[in-house]
Amino acid sequence: MISNMTLSTLTTLTGLDVFDYLDREISVPVIDGLQAQGDLIVVPYALLAESVATTVRSHTENVPLSGIELLRSAIGGNPHSLVADGGPCTWSAPVFDARGLALGILDTSVTAYLIHPEHGATGIAPGRYVIGRQREGTRGGWGRSSQLVAD
Repeated sequence: MISNMTLSTLTTLTGLDVFDYLDREISVPVIDGLQAQGDLIVVPYALLAESVATTVRSHTENVPLSGIELLRSAIGGNPHSLVADGGPCTWSAPVFDARGLALGILDTSVTAYLIHPEHGATGIAPGRYVIGRQREGTRGGWGRSSQLVAD
């Protein structure tokens, strides 16, 4: 893909759209570490290698420019889509996760992107990542608990 990708160029290439209030001329940041987008979190695999792995049930597929829908948001039903163009980029799911949060594992030699109509896009630098749900702490009753982030 283009090295200085704008949101406008990315949405044109993929056919995926974002809400009108987003600045389409902004450059999409490419991050090689921990990042979040709404109710998703992208974690470098090395940080979770002891608790997340593919299994015999995992299916690996190439990530197309048209995208793979990873998760549909709880409020409004907007999808988080993973896209890539050119070079090796695969998505493996389902995976074993001792925490119960991982949706799958991304292996990419090229920049991959997460696109969401409400949040825009973020770039994921080449590497191996676990993409999963975010969990947040809550207070209530007699102590602390946690729940999935719903955006």
